[in-house]
Parts: sequence; C-alpha cells; structure tokens
Amino acid sequence: MPVWSYILAVSDSQCKAAVSPYICENMPDSIITATGIHKTYDTGTIKVNALRGVDLTVERGEMVAIMGPSGCGKTTMLNCLSGLDEVDSGQVVIDGVVLHDLPDDERSDYRARRMGFVFQLYNLLPVLSAVENVELPLLVSGTKPAESRKRSMDLLELVGLSDRAQHLPGELSGGQRQRVTIARALVNQPSIVWADEPTGDLDSETASDIMDLMCQLNAENGQSFVLVTHSDDVGRRAHRIVRMRDGEIVDNGNGESP
Repeated sequence: MPVWSYILAVSDSQCKAAVSPYICENMPDSIITATGIHKTYDTGTIKVNALRGVDLTVERGEMVAIMGPSGCGKTTMLNCLSGLDEVDSGQVVIDGVVLHDLPDDERSDYRARRMGFVFQLYNLLPVLSAVENVELPLLVSGTKPAESRKRSMDLLELVGLSDRAQHLPGELSGGQRQRVTIARALVNQPSIVWADEPTGDLDSETASDIMDLMCQLNAENGQSFVLVTHSDDVGRRAHRIVRMRDGEIVDNGNGESP
C-alpha cells in the first residue's frame, strides 16, 4: 500500500471512531450524498431561498465542477455540503457520517481531519512564511512541530515551491500563493478538497497550471474534488459539471434527471 494511502486509512479509522454515533448503518460507495438540502437567508426585510431542495452525489475520487450564473447558490451549496454553514432541512452524509448531526466542535474536528479548502483569495496569513502557512493546520490539530514541518515541506515540494518555503505571501506571485493554498489544503491528507473559484484571480496560463496540479493530485491520490467555478476551461477539466440556477440543480452532469 502506498504511504499516502496508508496515512489516509489511518486517518479514516481514527476519525470514524470519534464520530461513530453519527455514522449511517449502510454506508454508500459515494463519499458525498446530499438529499433535499434547503437553505434560506433572512436579512430581516427579505428572505432569500439560496438552496431549494438540492440533491447531489459525488463518488470517491471524482472531480466535480459546480457551475452557474452569479447568485445561483454555488458557494452556498459548497458551504452547506462542507459543514461551514448550517442547513435548514435535508441531510448531508460525508463518507457515511451525517455531517449536520455532529456537535459544532466535533464537526470542526471532522472538517480539519477529512477536508481541505482552497479559496479564490488564498486566505494566507501575511506575516507567516509559505511553510508556516502550510503547517499551521497541523500545529493547531496537535501534530508535533518537527513532523508538521517535514510534512509541510514535502507538500511544498509536491506543488513545486520548496525553494519558496521561507517567502512571505506578499513575496509570491498569485499562482505561487495558490500553490501554497493547495499545499495547506492537502497537508492533513483530506479525502475531500473543496475549492471556491480556485483560478478566479489568476491569468489564463497560471490558471491552467493550477488545474494541471489539481488534476494530477486527484489522479494520483484518489481524493475527491468539488470545485465552484465560472470558468468553462476549469469545468472541462472535471469529470462532470453540475449546473445550478436559482438555488436548484438543473443538470447533474451524469445524464440523469436532477
């Protein structure tokens, strides 16, 4: 068994032991199953139905692009599926765990162990070097400093930035900063990587390089990627495109009715 697969297997067993009361009895082969997801935002003067009964399934190792016009609910769906935001009704099951049944602290721990996040504007701490940004999730989760540094340097080498490890974010190009963000997202060996407009702030050539990297990692490590994007070029690189409009999935990309 490859070292990466072994680490993932150990992380799986530890995490599932911690959340065992919330695991579905009949675990599906899919890694993400969302059923009947509704989400409404109430501003006090108006209610916005951001998600209207969304159903979605993502298989293990699949790369899915979520596309649609601005305001259609793409980012809201990503936030609800990943547990960053609450749902009003419906159920999200991640690798057999009913996500929104978890208490807040256990859900946060589950995200830290099982998920990675890539954002359009990087969300790197400007006072920390590249390697310090990458290792931060490990240190917060209690990993020993020496191990955290080694794993972080390994990830920076994987994304082609080992020679920029001591540089601050402000000393890096946009593409380099996004590579640091990807390394940080992968440092805990997550099963799922959520990416919200990962190439939205990049020029076309750099965007293509970032997609090359994510496709490589998806193919080599078998991690599932869920990408929110406006880019047709990004969408074409995914295994399938899920299209949204007005808070609903209008095309799930597999030839079946949504």
